[in-house]
Amino acid sequence: MPVPAGYCMGVRHALHTAAAHPDRVAAVAGFHGSRLATEDPHSPHNVVDRITAEVYLAHADADPGLPPEQIEQLDAAFTAAGTTFRTEVCPGADHGFTQSDTDVYDAGEDARHWSELIDLFTRVLC
Repeated sequence: MPVPAGYCMGVRHALHTAAAHPDRVAAVAGFHGSRLATEDPHSPHNVVDRITAEVYLAHADADPGLPPEQIEQLDAAFTAAGTTFRTEVCPGADHGFTQSDTDVYDAGEDARHWSELIDLFTRVLC
């Protein structure tokens, strides 16, 4: 089964893929996504009730595209849907913290992101 991992805008795509193909997606990982719970009818928080995959999301603490209220709304949608999920906010991290060729790169959070991603893949796929 596929396990989509998304970064930035890719988090939205990974969640929508899992919702569109619940029988084919085992898990979803997302890092420093933004605009995940908005008024847009296509906002990812509106489709989590169709996700059967396990979900792990790591959010950047200093991300104007995903303020705390959006994280709370997304988490509430996952909880209401009964989705197996875990979200974490990376303290002091900026949007794009996994991108080593940028000024916002955070080596510690990048290492944690790899650890969490590999753990998810190992747990779900093996």
